[in-house]
Amino acid sequence: MSFRFRGPNASSGMGVADHGKNAFLELKRKKVHRYVIFKIDEKKKEVVVEKTGTPAESFDDFTASLPENDCRYAVYDFDFVTSENCQKSKIFFVHWSPATSRIRAKMLYATSKDAFKRELDGFHYEIQATDPTEVDLEVLKDRAH
Repeated sequence: MSFRFRGPNASSGMGVADHGKNAFLELKRKKVHRYVIFKIDEKKKEVVVEKTGTPAESFDDFTASLPENDCRYAVYDFDFVTSENCQKSKIFFVHWSPATSRIRAKMLYATSKDAFKRELDGFHYEIQATDPTEVDLEVLKDRAH
């Protein structure tokens, strides 16, 4: 099992399962995935991949994959064209914590976020979202430019 606590404060986060690290590297380096949705598996005490999106999937497919009433971590590879007509890509980390999710889930995801981000290095931008308007395509466009 890949679960490890790091540092003196064992309650500061859950480890990321190896398949989660691999999925992130495939998104980052090989462009195999458009997005990866992660969830905390409380029984295994680690962060695991819930879903991956193919490069052909849209931003709407990504947002539809975020549960309405539960927290998740997500990584989205945002492709865009600059004003100089250059193709660019930026990786967004999304901490999805809807207002309707359980308080325990919100706390668990909040306390594990920093450890998660340390294990998966390479995000360009971070978005904390509590409702769909905060993780809108326009928000990504504004941040990336």
